[in-house]
Amino acid sequence: MLVLNRSDLSRQSLTTLPNVLTYFRIATIPLIVALMVPTTSALAQNLAFAFYCIASITDYLDGHLARRSNTVTSIGKLLDPLADKLLTTAVLIMLIPKVPAVHAWLVFLIVGREISITGLRAIAAGHGLIMPASRMGKNKMVSQTLALLFLLPAFSKIQPLLTVAGICFLWISLVLGYISAMDYFVSFYREAKRNGQSGD
Repeated sequence: MLVLNRSDLSRQSLTTLPNVLTYFRIATIPLIVALMVPTTSALAQNLAFAFYCIASITDYLDGHLARRSNTVTSIGKLLDPLADKLLTTAVLIMLIPKVPAVHAWLVFLIVGREISITGLRAIAAGHGLIMPASRMGKNKMVSQTLALLFLLPAFSKIQPLLTVAGICFLWISLVLGYISAMDYFVSFYREAKRNGQSGD
């Protein structure tokens, strides 16, 4: 875990290019949701798919640029996974009435995990600690991204194949998500215990 310092909230830290890309990814969410309302056409659905692709590219770019330019910030480590969760949650919820195989209970399990980890991160941040995404968490995110890339587009001729592939990746992301969640909670417990002992 990382400690959040006052300098992390400076204008220079908040406006680095990787962080701006994260803000952009968050800003695309309302647009994607608007394009995915149940009454929209296949064209609107495919536009939502295009914007999701752009948002996913920024997810790769912000981390790559931050490491390459040595501008990795604690705010970025906090906001990047939050942006991913907001985007994934929004798209999954909007897919429920569109893709019969995307069951509401399955989305609940995925979203419930994301809310739990977001809450854990909020508690940690309240104590000045930042929980960056773990390797397993990143693999979960890759699986979710692939799942949505298959489930989002509206191409009638290959729709069944896209749906099967998307659901497979969605289940993989569910399993990886709960494994990584256990790791986050264990890491937080160990860090909290260590801080408690050092404060005695």
